[in-house]
Amino acid sequence: MSDKSPKPQEPDTDVPEDPNEPAFDWMKPKTSSGASAVTPEPAAAPTPKAAQPAPATTTGATPTASESTAQPETRADRKAAEAADAEPEPPLFADTLASTSADKEPSHYSEPLPTSALQVRPPEDEVARRNAEREQAAKVKPVGPRIFQVLLAVFYPVILLVLAVRAVTSPLFLWVEYNRPGFPGDGYGFSTDDRMTFGSYAVDYLSNWAGPRYLGGLVNQDGTKLFKDSEVAHMADVKVVILTSFAAGLLLIILSIIGILYLRKRSNGGIRRGLFAGSIVTLVIIIGLAVLAALSWQQFFTEFHRIFFANGTWTFSLDDTLIRLFPGQFWVDAGIVIGALVFLVATLTFILTWPTKRRRAGIAGRQGVEADANPEPIAEDADDDSEAVNGRR
Repeated sequence: MSDKSPKPQEPDTDVPEDPNEPAFDWMKPKTSSGASAVTPEPAAAPTPKAAQPAPATTTGATPTASESTAQPETRADRKAAEAADAEPEPPLFADTLASTSADKEPSHYSEPLPTSALQVRPPEDEVARRNAEREQAAKVKPVGPRIFQVLLAVFYPVILLVLAVRAVTSPLFLWVEYNRPGFPGDGYGFSTDDRMTFGSYAVDYLSNWAGPRYLGGLVNQDGTKLFKDSEVAHMADVKVVILTSFAAGLLLIILSIIGILYLRKRSNGGIRRGLFAGSIVTLVIIIGLAVLAALSWQQFFTEFHRIFFANGTWTFSLDDTLIRLFPGQFWVDAGIVIGALVFLVATLTFILTWPTKRRRAGIAGRQGVEADANPEPIAEDADDDSEAVNGRR
């Protein structure tokens, strides 16, 4: 190629004003008159790459390699295709659903509202079952107050009997008994003062912590022992029984006080019901023992000693000191006083704890006041809950 030969004209690479027009002139299709022509397309709606028509070719002309390939898309077409292919990210929370369009499907990651469960009403049989269980639980009473009421009813007669025995084993009862009219005197020479002195030693020995020498060391005016060894041994056995009964009575009193304090806080009328039942049990027991003693006092006295003492250890002659200080009439009077005290206190308790209409009304009123002060939560129906939630919304 010489320098005089004309140089080939370079194609114009400037971007035309029309974005849909090909960038190079040689890419424009040629018409029959030899001029390049481009089929105009509306600029407002760019067609996707797949739907874009192929450029027209001249009649009878063989398409080149560049013309046989698809027409490259413009920058606006690529952006439109990317925007159409991109899918919006589903919202993570349910409150963002309101800002999305109505024609989109709901997200699988949406969080349910906290009150959505209240809008579902359970089946009728489930509602009936829950109501039945709630009513049954309200009717069932706690076991603790009932146990303490039973214990109070059982302890009450034993406590009364121990207290009555303690009242008899006292110097006061001894003085009253020796000085009452009709009490038999001692045919072997003891005066009332002698009986009171020696009898006080015997009674004090039953309630103190002294040993057998407390009675074994006593002597008469002539220097002989006042109590024989067999009498001292029997009094030691009596002391064991008395102290054991006093200790058991004290323990039952402490337990009864604990039960009373518990019932006072946990059960309205529980103390009254326990004492009422205990008074009935006490009256039944004391009346039964009184009937047995009245039918045959000697047999009753003998069987009583056989329960607590061995045979042959509690029988003495009429001239022994224990018989002279405590004759048969003394034990009859002691039994009458013990039975009378227990019967009187049990009857008084029975009267004071009788379940009258006024007392039952007072207990019911106090229970109502406590129920009003501490109301229990009542489960509402699902429909009411749903309405309340919708109202708050």
